[in-house]
Amino acid sequence: MTTPDNWRKSSYSGGGDGNNCVEIATSPTHVAVRDSKDPARAILTVPVEAFAPFLDALKSPARC
Repeated sequence: MTTPDNWRKSSYSGGGDGNNCVEIATSPTHVAVRDSKDPARAILTVPVEAFAPFLDALKSPARC
């Protein structure tokens, strides 16, 4: 995936000034995730079909 140009902030940006959030960008095959406070840093890229399970795993309680 090339560097996307269609970034948008999460609607769950947190309280205050909304700086505690991530941005996502989509392509037909991948979803890219980055830290909105430091967008020049690393980008996590996930295949489209793995994105929903990825989000579900983040929402689940931690398991040891």
